[in-house]
Amino acid sequence: MSKVGETKKNQKTGAFGEQVTADYLKQRGDEILDRNWRVREGEIDLVSLSSDGIFHFIEVKTRSSLAFGHPFEAINRDKAHRMQRLALAWLATHGCLGCEYAIDVVAILIAADGKHSLEYRGAIL
Repeated sequence: MSKVGETKKNQKTGAFGEQVTADYLKQRGDEILDRNWRVREGEIDLVSLSSDGIFHFIEVKTRSSLAFGHPFEAINRDKAHRMQRLALAWLATHGCLGCEYAIDVVAILIAADGKHSLEYRGAIL
């Protein structure tokens, strides 16, 4: 597969994982406030507001195999701190500084038959 084809496949896989996660969040009663919010420093995949008033900033890692490790392994200390800076930037931009928030990570694994699993880790910081 060409590099362009691989990039499009990865984007499609990532978008699938983000949609699965958004559906999961809605089912548990969260309101989706933002998707793929970007600033110069990076991007937040999903921002939700839980029924208990906590903002959740969610990084979604989607994989079709474990060949490169579990999706959670992609979140190192630097990435977690970048997510925190992005969350604070989102809160400041939306006039919500001082509100309670959490940085969460979701791993989506897609099997060869198209079935998928979702693993959610809340409050990684």
